Amino acid sequence: MAFKLIDLPYPDTELEPAISAETLSYHHGKHHQAYIDKTNKAIDGTDQADKPLEEVVAYARVNDQGLFNNAAQSWNHGFYWHSLTGKESAASGELKSMIDAAFGSIAELKSKLAERGAGHFASGWVWLAEKDGKLSIEETHDGDTLADQGYNPLLVIDLWEHAYYLDHQNARPKYLDAVLDDKLNWSFASENLARGECWKYPG
Repeated sequence: MAFKLIDLPYPDTELEPAISAETLSYHHGKHHQAYIDKTNKAIDGTDQADKPLEEVVAYARVNDQGLFNNAAQSWNHGFYWHSLTGKESAASGELKSMIDAAFGSIAELKSKLAERGAGHFASGWVWLAEKDGKLSIEETHDGDTLADQGYNPLLVIDLWEHAYYLDHQNARPKYLDAVLDDKLNWSFASENLARGECWKYPG
């Protein structure tokens, strides 16, 4: 079973001006596609070929660094596309209560995500995650992921330069501010929280 590049869950102009259609064209159509292609090539004809992507990630973390890099990046990018939206979205219900308890407010959570994301050295990801009924901000470096680490990821922001360079050059804080302002998909976060287990890559 070959993995597929999942479709963006919105038109490629929907995240503008925070993230341009040009950036999405390269990021989704080139970068994510390349991770998928390399993952499929690496597992073709092996006992991993029919496994879900999450299981491939867990296997590769221990056994094959090259496969891990591409499988984890395939998963991370799929999760990232769904973490964003151009539609109005607000945290509510249990999610908002847990955010208030853990961080004080939505505004304070956004401030901490911005601080952690801007301060993250080199490439990586900054996550809002749940584990054992508590929310936390987590960072992973380079292509690392929370997909197989016992967390229930709720949202993620890509910190690699290819996620923002065409729109914001090297100003990662400007990209983070633009995304955190009104592009986080709180409905997706609530769905992940309610499901109570890690999101599965679709296909």
